[in-house]
Amino acid sequence: MTETVALESTLTAEDFWYLCARREGRLALVEGKVVETTRVGPIHGRVDFQFANLLGPYLAANPVGDVFLNTGFILRRNPDMVRGPDQAFIRADRIAANPPPEEGFWEMVPDLAVEIVSPRDTACEVQAKVQDYLESGVRLVWVTYPARRQIYVHRPDALIQVLDVRGELEGGDVLPGFRLPLAELWKQ
Repeated sequence: MTETVALESTLTAEDFWYLCARREGRLALVEGKVVETTRVGPIHGRVDFQFANLLGPYLAANPVGDVFLNTGFILRRNPDMVRGPDQAFIRADRIAANPPPEEGFWEMVPDLAVEIVSPRDTACEVQAKVQDYLESGVRLVWVTYPARRQIYVHRPDALIQVLDVRGELEGGDVLPGFRLPLAELWKQ
């Protein structure tokens, strides 16, 4: 569940970075307003770890880019929007053209955003994140529902694809050749 923190004015991404450095918890900046979410639980953390472990061998064999965990990205300016997907993939050529900053948020739109839904996340909150990602130029969004063992695949201008434990997740043109039988993700 998220809660909007009331502030007198809208913040820039740089103001938000300073605020985040001094606060505990998970925060996002949406239309210049700070949105606070609860810490994730152990199932969320395990699925996040599994995703990283399953993407790692693919990226080692296919150095097409890098995965970033819980990284804040400036998706747009005026008013500023900072989102931090659980995982994000960015192509190597885009990283070379716009390297990550040593501190602060990265003014970069990921190619892939992975969101892992926690029990307190509402459908409206999840949909708002997906919409923000797609409108900002993210080419592929994987929304993972651990309790249902499902992944919703979102692409711009495409129907939502729903995969369950019997399905196979594909990277398409974002992660060429990446294929993940979802039974692997849900292993205990």
